[in-house]
Amino acid sequence: MTNATPTAQLSDAGVSIWLDDLSRERLSSGSLQKLIDTKNVVGVTTNPSIFQAAITSGTDYDAKIAELAAQGASLDETIFEITTADVADACDLFAPVAAATGGVDGRVSIEVDPRLAWDTAGTIAEAQKLYRKVGKNNVLIKIPATAEGLPAITATLAAGISVNVTLIFSLERYRAVINAFQLGLKQAKQNGHDLATIHSVASFFISRVDSEIDKRLDSIGTAEAKALKGKAGLANARLAYQVYEELFSTERWAALAGVGALPQRPLWASTGVKDPAYPDTLYVTELVAPGIVNTMPEKTLDATFDHGVVTGDTITGNYSQANVTLAALKRVGISYAEVVALLESEGLDKFVTSWKELLSDVDGALSAARTVLTR
Repeated sequence: MTNATPTAQLSDAGVSIWLDDLSRERLSSGSLQKLIDTKNVVGVTTNPSIFQAAITSGTDYDAKIAELAAQGASLDETIFEITTADVADACDLFAPVAAATGGVDGRVSIEVDPRLAWDTAGTIAEAQKLYRKVGKNNVLIKIPATAEGLPAITATLAAGISVNVTLIFSLERYRAVINAFQLGLKQAKQNGHDLATIHSVASFFISRVDSEIDKRLDSIGTAEAKALKGKAGLANARLAYQVYEELFSTERWAALAGVGALPQRPLWASTGVKDPAYPDTLYVTELVAPGIVNTMPEKTLDATFDHGVVTGDTITGNYSQANVTLAALKRVGISYAEVVALLESEGLDKFVTSWKELLSDVDGALSAARTVLTR
């Protein structure tokens, strides 16, 4: 293991590395395949911000947009076609990984329209539409962990569709997500689905917790407050893993596992360090434990590959200290409940804004293509 690269060491420690990015250029240039071959990448996640950046940068999508314009496609149809095509092609690229891991890895995620985050029925319908369109067994449909999203998660899993639950910030909501997952599997079994074919991850966001809490600690300004900077994100994630261990060792879970169910793995998202004062691999090397996924932007992946120091499990022995950290934050005046509620709201707003920007940009491209057609 000492001769292995840090990303290989992470894999050996039970961490699945997924890339938090996707574009047509990554697929066509071979750069994504290179990350699979050299840096132990075994999956991909996408979100509205990633698609907005991919589609509006450069000319990779111009020909497809022109083709769809000629077919009379609407704006929503155009975006749906483009994003699902990229995800389907990425699923094909990762198919050998999926086959080698029994579908545990080799996964590619695509998110429901973020404007549906507060619409249970709309989310369920969109999830099924995305699943049918991508048409690949190794796709994951991303559903936000809003209060309205929880029953949609259950219903989607009950239909035999694998799910990536996203935008989780609080331990309380994470417990609700796991409950929705286990209920979905119970219903899937009743509906005649093979539980061994249904996969799920729960995406717990890390760096945004530190960004918000650090800002508040600086505002408080005491020595005690400043000593807590950079600790909340790790503490929150470590306690999430404790919740995972607890709720996947119950009799309720044992009954599902006994008929083929696989656990919903914790996934660390938002793992790019936003404060340059912190090590750039902080949310990777300090959150290692068996059976997790870490989805990284390429900058974080490169830093980990270059100089990450992997020392084995850095989670399960730190539960007591994590609780001490959260208690200390409360003592200096930080409201955990207020912070996580704000982060969920801001996260959803960010994705909706990115989606609207994407709609505007693609609408302009469609209009330009139609103008050319009518000349």
